Amino acid sequence: MTAADGPQAVHAHCRPDPTEFIRANMRLAPAPSLPEIRLYTPHPASGLRRLIDPRQYADDEMDDDGPEPQPPYWAYVWAGGAVLARHILDHPQTVAGRRVLDLGAGSGLVGIAAAKAGAREVIAAEIDRNGVAALALNAAANGVAITVIGDDITRGSPLAVDLVLAGDVFYGQDVAERVMPFLERCLKAGIEVLVGDPGRAYLPRSRLRLLAEYKVPDFGQAKDSALEPSGVFRFEG
Repeated sequence: MTAADGPQAVHAHCRPDPTEFIRANMRLAPAPSLPEIRLYTPHPASGLRRLIDPRQYADDEMDDDGPEPQPPYWAYVWAGGAVLARHILDHPQTVAGRRVLDLGAGSGLVGIAAAKAGAREVIAAEIDRNGVAALALNAAANGVAITVIGDDITRGSPLAVDLVLAGDVFYGQDVAERVMPFLERCLKAGIEVLVGDPGRAYLPRSRLRLLAEYKVPDFGQAKDSALEPSGVFRFEG
């Protein structure tokens, strides 16, 4: 076995193409609380682990010092994204004629809602390669055009947009610490920032003004449990 035939080569060879995998193993279905939008959605037989962790195909005795695979956040609707998307569809003037950035876009739900509501241009930023594939497929399935950026844009200058939509970006401390300075730079550049969140641990409440509340389901929530309000907030200086 040559160096090129080692564990890394095995893993690369076995990694499914995300676009083909999503098409073949996920189903288009209306998003929870958003019947206007259809998303590629996992089901019990989807086998998402095959897409996010190809190491399971390699020899069990092989060591892999690479990074852990990114959890498939993009495959599910989170309350922060759902509440933003619902608000945008109910109040299309929020985005109509404006250049919009969907930050941490995941499935693209928020960006799709913005495009449907009449945004002049929608850019979606998502760092997970599988999420990037899902986003493009979901946009096409809903008949909207979205420009996808597959890099972490939070370390750079704000993009040339009028509005940033940030759904569920405060679920972890490390993510919040990256996002906050970027949102502050957006404000200084004169860009409006709206946040959707059900009240995650790292939500910067002192910087937010509540605009609206909606009861939408959240990722991981039991189907029969009561829905709690999630908020749409304006991020302020």
